[in-house]
Amino acid sequence: MQPRSHFEALDAADPLAGLRQQFSLPPGVIYLDGNSLGVLPTRTAARIAGVVSHEWGEGLIRSWNSAGWIDLAARIGDKIATLIGAGPGEVVAADSTSVNLFKVLAAALRIARENDAQRTEIVSELGNFPTDLYIAQGLADLTGGAVTLKMVEREDILKTLSPRTAVLMLTHVNYKTGAMWDMPAVTQAAHDAGALMLWDLAHSAGAVPVDLRAAGADFAVGCGYKYLNGGPGAPAFVWAHAQHVERFWQPLSGWLGHAAPFAFTPDYQPATGIARYVCGTPPVLSMAALECGVDTVLAAEPLGGLAALRAKSMTLTDAFVAQVEARCAGMGLTLASPRDATLRGSQICFAHANAYEVMQALIARGVIGDFRAPDILRFGFTPLYTQHADVFDAVEHLHAVLSTGEWRDARYAKRNAVT
Repeated sequence: MQPRSHFEALDAADPLAGLRQQFSLPPGVIYLDGNSLGVLPTRTAARIAGVVSHEWGEGLIRSWNSAGWIDLAARIGDKIATLIGAGPGEVVAADSTSVNLFKVLAAALRIARENDAQRTEIVSELGNFPTDLYIAQGLADLTGGAVTLKMVEREDILKTLSPRTAVLMLTHVNYKTGAMWDMPAVTQAAHDAGALMLWDLAHSAGAVPVDLRAAGADFAVGCGYKYLNGGPGAPAFVWAHAQHVERFWQPLSGWLGHAAPFAFTPDYQPATGIARYVCGTPPVLSMAALECGVDTVLAAEPLGGLAALRAKSMTLTDAFVAQVEARCAGMGLTLASPRDATLRGSQICFAHANAYEVMQALIARGVIGDFRAPDILRFGFTPLYTQHADVFDAVEHLHAVLSTGEWRDARYAKRNAVT
């Protein structure tokens, strides 16, 4: 266990410390939930105000051209591409992660089944984020039973791959434990089995280095409001490998994914490249906020980029584990994340029999993490704005909540709609 002065010294020597000034952090709050919702960038409010008052208020509909609204999906997509190992023109910002997953999963199934009609299974982890499983279940149902979803335990994923596997669909960093797949190795295993590989980057984009093209991935989707700091409900993003992108229409063939949307023809002809994965009109205000958020991550590039952010993330999370296990030993906590920092994303999870109440007590003290059923305390460490001293202070609050039984207060047992 280290004294607070140790963490203060790390902050003083941190070359990324200045990036914290990009964010509006409430005083008295230790925010450890950027893996669920990123902090507000200081530029976002003024940017949205400018879009509302000037671009919309004065430019009106002309701003689709004069302010570049029509190009937002591609422009922001190109910025995100630099964070996930994709190239220019390969990513678009659009819709939600769930909607984008439906698009690419449908396309992947069509490609896989065209290649081999016997490939009728989507394989995924039983502990995958539920919306991914729900989307896959819904899509399988639309096929009338021609395709099924096979969910297995994490340790059984690779040995489950078979000549029936059409698509292996996984989240790179697990939402509940932070466990991270070896993307190149798993992608290769899927390809060796003749299947396509689809990655959900919701808990990794902007937090850990990702190189989709180097890994040989086929499709990917990701979230804009976690480590990309795009704001609540921010648009998501979608990527398809160049060899697949034009093989099929994606099923949500909306007008802005048309090759010539302003020709207003009654028949659909998809745009070339990733632009065909756009569906409807982009939400301009949300897109403006997302671009501000993505820019906060790109600001780390002169300081070492994602490699530097990753190094700091591992230092933060290792220190948190060590402090918790030293300071809170014998208090009912069990590490639920991989102990090896190279095997996890930028979060740490501990199991506790009364995790919900403990987290509510921490939040009341200004230490904001979250709870995941049935028993997980989840703490996210966003190296853009999390300080090393936050580790020490958060653990001291956790020790106080557990050692005094503060969590037993009846008010902390009341379940909120969002946990």
